[in-house]
Amino acid sequence: MHFSPRNILLPIALAPMLFVSGLSGQTSQKITAGKASDYGLVYTLPITAIDIYLEAEITEEHPGEFYNYARRYLGDSKAIKEDSHSAILKRAVIVPRGVADPDNRWAAQFKSGTTPYMILDQQNIPLALNTEETAPTHEASLPQATEKKATILDSPAAKQAITAEMARSSSISKKAELASQRIFELRETRSDILSGDSENQPADGKAMQLVLDNLSAQESALTAMFLGTKNSWTVTEKYTIVPDSTDIRNQVLARLSAVDGLLEADNLAGSPVTVDIEILEKGEIPVNEKGELKTFPKGGVAYNIPGRALIKINYNGTTIASQEISLAQAGITFGMNPALFTDKKEPSKLIFDPSTGAILLLGPANQ
Repeated sequence: MHFSPRNILLPIALAPMLFVSGLSGQTSQKITAGKASDYGLVYTLPITAIDIYLEAEITEEHPGEFYNYARRYLGDSKAIKEDSHSAILKRAVIVPRGVADPDNRWAAQFKSGTTPYMILDQQNIPLALNTEETAPTHEASLPQATEKKATILDSPAAKQAITAEMARSSSISKKAELASQRIFELRETRSDILSGDSENQPADGKAMQLVLDNLSAQESALTAMFLGTKNSWTVTEKYTIVPDSTDIRNQVLARLSAVDGLLEADNLAGSPVTVDIEILEKGEIPVNEKGELKTFPKGGVAYNIPGRALIKINYNGTTIASQEISLAQAGITFGMNPALFTDKKEPSKLIFDPSTGAILLLGPANQ
């Protein structure tokens, strides 16, 4: 029994969501056909939603106080000369999942006196019939955000590296000269400790490592005053699309800003991240051995015959991710004879694909 014919396909919907760190496991429920339910099982077939996880890397560069003197005192011509912000889209992960389709609710009708049962998820989507075995779940490797960290110039070592003479000087040129001298002094001190020639040799290996780490941090801070700092971190967001059965070209999924990171599609402050969906194949009603279309059996166990689609995520003229998926919306709903599941000698079992409502396995229930 079909409660409500599904004759309207959902339009595309973009819904920015907070990033999640993994795919949560679904709890399930078991329902059994019996006298109380008039020997019927009621459930809802899914349509396919597409979760897209984006990972972007944001980079800031800032010149050091002595960038004009890097070549003179350090012999380095690659000093950062001005502030800059940049962003790249590092990764996109495509994860299809099923969402209940309110226009595709069914009641499978079984023979009186039989007790077939069905496993449903929290959305009333069928997972299995006559078996508690369900489709294996696959944990996707999702991107993880990283925090923006302080630069070496914000560290205690940077303050420690400033000598009293540098602090007193009012000349940038003189400060740069003193800073370069201090760099070479730190290098010489480290070399003396490593060779054992230092007058203040650390007492043991652990103390030596602490001293060496401190010297290295001071040198890095002073060097950053000439060459500048570069700081990178990643941001992540999750977006969900529920497409219909038609192709999509250059649909703006999100935008990427070098300053603000990942933005919503309608925020023109960033460059567009787009999605293409190409329908490769549409699901069709099966035919019998004569090539004639089969008819939906009375009280049948409804399932989806999905189509196939190619999903592409594009940014800055490059395809970042591409994946072929099964898509319920690109298919049709058909049914199986309910007598298959109540046969006294050899009843059948059925395992559904929860993301499409398709049949993953049909076989004897006792195996």
